[in-house]
Amino acid sequence: MSAYIRPDLDAIPAYIAGRSLPGVVKLASNETTFPPLPSVAKAIAEAAESVNRYPDITASELRAAIAEFHGVEIENVAAGCGSVALCQEIVQITCGQPTDEVLFAWRSFEAYPIVTRVAGAHAVQVPLDSEFAHDLDALAAAITPNTRVVFVCNPNNPTGTAHGRAEITRFLDTVPENVLIVLDEAYYEYLRFPADEHPNGVELGRNRPNVLVLRTFSKAYGLAGLRVGYAIGDPAVITALMKVRIPFSLNRLAQTAAIASLQARHELLERTNAVVAERDRMRAALEAVGYRVADSHANFLWLPLGDRSAEYGEASADAGVLIRPYGTDGVRITAGDPHENDLFLRFATDRATVGRFLG
Repeated sequence: MSAYIRPDLDAIPAYIAGRSLPGVVKLASNETTFPPLPSVAKAIAEAAESVNRYPDITASELRAAIAEFHGVEIENVAAGCGSVALCQEIVQITCGQPTDEVLFAWRSFEAYPIVTRVAGAHAVQVPLDSEFAHDLDALAAAITPNTRVVFVCNPNNPTGTAHGRAEITRFLDTVPENVLIVLDEAYYEYLRFPADEHPNGVELGRNRPNVLVLRTFSKAYGLAGLRVGYAIGDPAVITALMKVRIPFSLNRLAQTAAIASLQARHELLERTNAVVAERDRMRAALEAVGYRVADSHANFLWLPLGDRSAEYGEASADAGVLIRPYGTDGVRITAGDPHENDLFLRFATDRATVGRFLG
């Protein structure tokens, strides 16, 4: 007889990362092509000499650095093994019954429905609007007495769309105070809103105890392989998160690299500006030959190709570029190095490709 395993796990899909193939350009996982900053790489190398020791279980030095960076107290900061680990912990601290609801837009971050169902809660999906952005009014209307958490991915993964400060503020003001709102800002560093409309979740949440903000070092900071994310919110929420985390899950190298990245943050803007420029260049080239492209504020583009998405992804792979199809909704293309982007654009704007998929 086999060991007992929860039968509902059979219905939970595994998280599928963007695939890799030898010799093929990968624009499928929203990684930055830039390596860690030189000072960060040096700090990682030095920290490697101490990996025989356990890391700081509370990540206190890292949390203090994050707190200083954002002008909050250390009690407002939790750190985790990537922001996706924090997503799962958020559901764990808020949901304890099968009727508890976790609300999010769809399509959005693939982990939301998975972590919800792993925790035994009920996932409620609200369709994106016609521009592939969060329908904030529909999200607010979908809240019920059973709603415990609302995830708002801004900019949204995989579509890249984002709402500005006024729209997010209006939404926050409509949500009941007993519902936790999670502003998932994994791609925050790529936002280029005007100053008066910039949607900084940390600032918006300062006087709202039911707002929690997620950020990550995996994207713009180039530490995807080390897995470091953090949350900023009310101390009561942070304390609860720290109770359910896996001990020592944030390793010594990751903590050191994240601290060094914050210290070298002045070098980050030039890198993100280069990525944004490539993103916009790619969008202009695609729109020029007839593609509909979502208004991306992240480091990737979204093409709503519907039923042709998987076929398009395979055709791109055959042309030497891996992109990320999403069911029958669309494909996501990460902005990589210029020569990588050019290879994709040669495929995408080729007359045969345009005729096959847009004709």
